[in-house]
Order: sequence, then structure tokens, then C-alpha cells
Amino acid sequence: MINRDDMLELTRRMSPSRNCFARVAGAYMDEEGFEDGTFNIHFGKLSQAETKRNLELAKTIPFSRTNEQLKEYRFPLGEARKNSMWPLLSAIKKAELKEDALLSIFYEIIGENYKADAGYSIFVFYGSYDVPRKGTDNEWLEDSEEVYDFLICAVSPLVGEYEPGKPEFGFLFPAFVDRSSDENYIDIFSADPERLQENVISKILGE
Repeated sequence: MINRDDMLELTRRMSPSRNCFARVAGAYMDEEGFEDGTFNIHFGKLSQAETKRNLELAKTIPFSRTNEQLKEYRFPLGEARKNSMWPLLSAIKKAELKEDALLSIFYEIIGENYKADAGYSIFVFYGSYDVPRKGTDNEWLEDSEEVYDFLICAVSPLVGEYEPGKPEFGFLFPAFVDRSSDENYIDIFSADPERLQENVISKILGE
């Protein structure tokens, strides 16, 4: 089960004044899942308006209804993990979105498995959160326990030319569990829990 407080703690670092993101990359896809343009940019190079739009897009994933829209899934253990997207997502995170070849593979996999009736966008955010330590009285302390590096993916229908609407699918990787990184888990977002992108979820988990 996902702890709602953990997700709220993350979203508080997704504002223009407390931005935790370093880069954002993405692709625009047609309804058949083929690329129609890509981008990859440092967050600091975005305009004020673009920064705000991107933060709202990313924040949708952790701020969604916990354990309803956003659910925790476990990656397989051992050799079976190689069949999941864990190796690819780990490599993308380690590269901090700076390896376009890895991202191209990711977009292709999503395009092959995502069901859409029209064009859509795939936005991937790389963030880093210096998790502050809590004292025994639950007060925040100045030093940190760890640095949580993570990816957020948001898949959205296009509402205009190269303009994403509200995300319908996405994920947070690795999961943020008990205020710490847990790479055995991924939190997957579905705007409509009754209409899951089962092909994509199965591909992510290697099922």
C-alpha cells in the first residue's frame, strides 16, 4: 500500500520555488504509436510558463488518489526481472535522461503497447529529492537521510498541436516507500482504474 503522506511530501517539491526536477524529455505519438517528434531539455531552460505547465503535469501522478488511481506493483525477482522494464528504467534514471537512445527504446515500447484513439504525448521527468531527516519528535532536521533519484512518466492525450492534456497513464519509479527509495516497486497511475492499460503494465512488469 502506498502511504499518502509520502506522496504529498514529494509533491511539495514540485513547485516553481521548490522544484526537484533537473530534466524533462518526451515524445509526441500518433494514434498508431509512432513517434511524431521528440524533445529533451534541462528544466532550467524552460520559460516560467513552461515550468509551471510541466510541474502540473508531473505532479498529477503522485498527487492522484492513492491506492485507487496510483497503485504499487512489485517487479519480479531474480532472472525474471530481466524480462521487465526494470533494467531500462534503471538505466534511464542513472543517465538522468541524458541518453536519447535509451529514451527512444522506451517510447517505442510504450507506442507498441499503449492503446489510444488519437495522438498522445509521453513526458518523462528526472527528479532528485534530498530527503530531510525527522527527529524522534517528528520535527524536520537540517541533515538528510538519503537522496531519492526518480523518474515520473505522464502519458496524456493531445488537446492541441504538441499540447498535452490531463495524464491518463503514468508511473513513479522507483517507488517512494517509508520516505525512501525502493527499486523493487513501481507506482503506476491510471486516471480511470476501471480502464487499465493492461498491455503496458504487463510489459513494465515483464508478465
